Amino acid sequence: MKTIDAQGLSCPEPVVLTRNAVKEDPEGVIVLVDAVAARENVTRFGKSQGYTVAVEDTQDGWKLILTKA
Repeated sequence: MKTIDAQGLSCPEPVVLTRNAVKEDPEGVIVLVDAVAARENVTRFGKSQGYTVAVEDTQDGWKLILTKA
């Protein structure tokens, strides 16, 4: 599962990176974000594409784990 580091990026860049990553590996992706808006937008995108999204707190923000439902 590919990991995308989207920390420090403003929307819509984290969503664009996530979309590109799931095109490459449709089974799932891990996305690291440090902004609430990015966390919410990537989560919303993942769910709209049929992914289950698990959110884990990290020292610097959140780790979003998108897996195909």
